[in-house]
Amino acid sequence: MMKTLIKNGTVVNSTGTAQADVLIDGETIAAVLAPGSTLLGFDLEQNVDTVIDAKGKYVIPGGIDAHTHMEMPFGGTFASDTFETGTRAAAWGGTTSIVDFVVQYAGENVLDQYKAWHEKADGNCAIDYGFHQILSDVQDSSLTAMDELINEGVSSFKLFMAYKGVFLSDDGQILRAFQKGAELGAMMMMHAENGAVIDVLVQQALAAGNTSPYYHGLTRPWQAEEEATHRAIMLANLTGAPLYVVHVSAKQAVEQITAARDNGQNVFGETCPQYLYLSLEEQLGASSEQWGDFEGAKWVCSTPLRSREEGHQHHMWQSLRTNDIQMVSTDHCPFCMKDQKDMGIGNFSKIPNGIGSVEHRMDLLYQGVVDGHITLERWVEVTSTTPARMFGMCGRKGVIQPGADGDIVVYDPKGHTSIGVGKTHHMNMDYSAWEGFEIDGHVDTVLSRGKVIVDDNQYLGKAGDGKFFKRGLSQYLT
Repeated sequence: MMKTLIKNGTVVNSTGTAQADVLIDGETIAAVLAPGSTLLGFDLEQNVDTVIDAKGKYVIPGGIDAHTHMEMPFGGTFASDTFETGTRAAAWGGTTSIVDFVVQYAGENVLDQYKAWHEKADGNCAIDYGFHQILSDVQDSSLTAMDELINEGVSSFKLFMAYKGVFLSDDGQILRAFQKGAELGAMMMMHAENGAVIDVLVQQALAAGNTSPYYHGLTRPWQAEEEATHRAIMLANLTGAPLYVVHVSAKQAVEQITAARDNGQNVFGETCPQYLYLSLEEQLGASSEQWGDFEGAKWVCSTPLRSREEGHQHHMWQSLRTNDIQMVSTDHCPFCMKDQKDMGIGNFSKIPNGIGSVEHRMDLLYQGVVDGHITLERWVEVTSTTPARMFGMCGRKGVIQPGADGDIVVYDPKGHTSIGVGKTHHMNMDYSAWEGFEIDGHVDTVLSRGKVIVDDNQYLGKAGDGKFFKRGLSQYLT
């Protein structure tokens, strides 16, 4: 088996930093040693196959993006990243594991869809991957499937309070799924927006001739997110199920999560880079010669961007510091402008909802360290360690310690990353939601289970390097 020594670096775990050397034997970390140490009297440098000098750089656990949608069918089209292109882009950005969502639309068989997602991903992924399961119409067969999926290592299930006729589950269906989740110890995930309210507001906006992308956000107001978040928390409280609220964007929704946690309930929340950096004001002002005011379609996602004037972005950073929000995923669901987003010209409700960020999450959150929003250790915690704990990968992923997978990123704090098409952009998209962002840091080397897959601005991996991993139950519950 190949042996790799990463020497002279600053190892950063969520619990602290230390100057240390890391020895990887095959696919796993064998030892974390004081710099220059020997092992059983052997000079390590003379007894390994590869030496990586990380002097002046951070050595961190590979990122875990626990919310992606590769090849997702939506709105008459598909997310533009395949498992091959999306996981390759993730690797470029220092993410070494994803958890993607198996999609079940109303009327589809849950286990058939699970099998279909394996067929999409098998042999195509550059990094390791797991699955969550979406449940739409919760029937007896859906609840039976949950038993089988737990045995398959799929221990988290997502429901929706929006998208009538597509994903929406009514409260009774959610109740039944939560009851089953509580029985199994599964993590129940929720897209928390009041779909009935949104549908009416959308109809009213279009009837008034308000068709530009900006109205996507105005018709999905924070009140619809706060109400649905509260309702999901109450149903979780009634059933005893742990609850994970996805892509939280409104400060009022965070306050609902905070209150539930303060009462001792197992309720958790994630946010995404777009809710830390982007805003409705910038979407309103977006315009280009090619797209005019439709330029704002680049940032159409759900939940939507929120107003900077109302303080949502500031509150999200604060919530990350206080652990009222536990982690940052991307909700990576990319669509091109041409032939996809442009389906909504003249009707914002037809714009496929999604932003592509899987390549840039680690960099964008590191910029939060540079800017003083979060600490270095918290950076690792919200992007790697907590996702591993939250979704049953603790000990294997998200930490640099003996026995863990050799998923490691060497990150240069003195480097620089310019984000944009033609720069650092490997996602299968014809634009970047992050065009022009400048990062005071750089992903230098990425290892996935001990194999170097990115180094010195070269991609060295291949499709099939990534393997499916079975996850256990959440290790984050109180």
